[in-house]
Amino acid sequence: MTQTSDSQLILQIQDGDTAAFEELFARYRPAIQAHIVRIVREPTATEDLVQEVFLRLWTRAEQWQGSGSVKGWLYRIATNLSLNHLRSVKRRPQQPLEIPTDDGDDDNPVPGWMVDASALTPEVQLEIVEQQKLLGQLINGLPSDKQDVFRMVYDDEMDLHSVANKLKIPEGTVKSRLYHGRKLIAKRLKNRGE
Repeated sequence: MTQTSDSQLILQIQDGDTAAFEELFARYRPAIQAHIVRIVREPTATEDLVQEVFLRLWTRAEQWQGSGSVKGWLYRIATNLSLNHLRSVKRRPQQPLEIPTDDGDDDNPVPGWMVDASALTPEVQLEIVEQQKLLGQLINGLPSDKQDVFRMVYDDEMDLHSVANKLKIPEGTVKSRLYHGRKLIAKRLKNRGE
C-alpha cells in the first residue's frame, strides 16, 4: 500500500478531512516538536507551540499554495511561532507570584505586572498599523528584484529554495537580495530616526 503524499493530504485537509489531518499530525509531530524544543528550550511552551502549529495546519490549510514542501511549510510555521514566543517572553518575562501584603492600597490590589499586556489600547493598535504601513512603504521602495524576494519569503512564506526555483535564480542570489534589502530598510529606518 502506497503512502498518501503530503500534497494530497493537505488538499484533503482543505476539504475538512480529519483522517488526513491525523495522518499528517502523526507523520510530522515528532520532527516539529524536536525542532521547536531546539529553539525555545522549554518543554511546556514546546507542547503549546506544537499544538498551535497543527491548529494552524487545520485552520489555514488553504494558505499552502503547493510551492515547496508541506514539511518545509510546517517548519516555517513552527519557527515563526517559536521566535514570536521568544520575543514575547523577552518583552514580558514571567514574574514570581508574591504573597499580597497589606500596604494600604485597597484601590488596586493587583500588581501592575499581572495586568494582561496583550490587551492593546487603541493608541498602541494605531501605532502597530502605522508601523506596518511604514514597513510596506519601505518594501515598496526597494528595487523590484528585492521586492519580489521579500514578498515571496515574508508574505507568501516560501522557503529560499522555492523562491530560487520560481525566479529561476541561484539560492545564493535570493539570500543576497534578502540581505541587501534588509540593509536598505534598516538604513532608511535609521535615517528617519526610528
